[in-house]
Amino acid sequence: MSVPLLDLQRQYSTIKPEIDDAVTRVITSQRFILGPEVDTLERAVADYVGSKHAIGCASGTDALLLGLKALPLRAGDEVVVPSFTFFATAGAVWNAGFKPVFADMDPDSFNMGAEHVRAVLTPRTRAVIVVHLYGQMAPMQALLELAQERDLYIIEDAAQSLGARQNDRHAGTLGQLGCYSFFPSKNLGGFGDGGLIVTDDDQLAERLYKLRVHGGRQMYHHEMVGLNSRLDALQAAVLAAKLPHLEGWTAARRAHARAYEQAFAGHAQVKTPVTEAGNHHVFNQYTLRVERRDQLKARLDAAGIGNAIYYPKPLHLQQCFEPLGYQGGELPHTEQAVNEVISIPVFPELRNEERDRVVAEIQSFYK
Repeated sequence: MSVPLLDLQRQYSTIKPEIDDAVTRVITSQRFILGPEVDTLERAVADYVGSKHAIGCASGTDALLLGLKALPLRAGDEVVVPSFTFFATAGAVWNAGFKPVFADMDPDSFNMGAEHVRAVLTPRTRAVIVVHLYGQMAPMQALLELAQERDLYIIEDAAQSLGARQNDRHAGTLGQLGCYSFFPSKNLGGFGDGGLIVTDDDQLAERLYKLRVHGGRQMYHHEMVGLNSRLDALQAAVLAAKLPHLEGWTAARRAHARAYEQAFAGHAQVKTPVTEAGNHHVFNQYTLRVERRDQLKARLDAAGIGNAIYYPKPLHLQQCFEPLGYQGGELPHTEQAVNEVISIPVFPELRNEERDRVVAEIQSFYK
């Protein structure tokens, strides 16, 4: 029995009438860019996370880029980012004209903490992008205190963590800006690319509304140089139909995570994810730290069991960032993690017998 890492067809089959109705509604209207479908989704997400404003855009990457451009930063300013994350976090900093400064992470939660940020601060640091990796929020209280102490802006990269909470506050709502991705593999995934930014700041929201449409609210009148980063109505309609199901899907992910934790308890060679106190983890990925990772991956591949490595190479050692001058050994926790992490199936529609097969194959390997 093969086991997929993710099976979106199963999810679609459970809500097919709702999705088909939403898509048909947009096709019938022939309004495909922004419009009422996007307005509806923006309001629904804002209400769900508890934010004043929600601004849809073309992708999670663009959400980060637009957020950076909306802040009063200057060319060459430094923005601290974790090295252990998806490329878009640092790529957006570079493409916005700022300098990414890479920080290490906590080996248990995989998230960047205040102590890691403090270690790389310089007089040119103006902002921090905090990534809530794998579906768990980073330690925001300490990060916010540091930001206040050093007069830094906080952008939350919650691309993997829509619905995650910390002491009842949603991921994305504690900093100046929060950014989400609706890539199909996310917990709330569209039928293509899509993203969204939330903020309680009226001025930032107004800038974002302009920046996503070439820098102006009125067609052919441009107050700033913006982007073409509009959310498609088709994506918004699909996402709005899916949003009411998100909490149920999260509960299923969390149930799979509890079963894995119990199954691997006492296995010294397999370390399960650690959920920090006060966190409501939504498990966009279920990521183990294991011994002989590459051999285990080969075994799972041969057995037809879906798995992935998020992430195999740290950002500070990527070729494109060589001009920044980083060397191996500078971020030891990150550089160790890339050789030990492996993610296994945790999607809501995963069947219990499939999950048991994953467990059995991993246990057998380490026997």
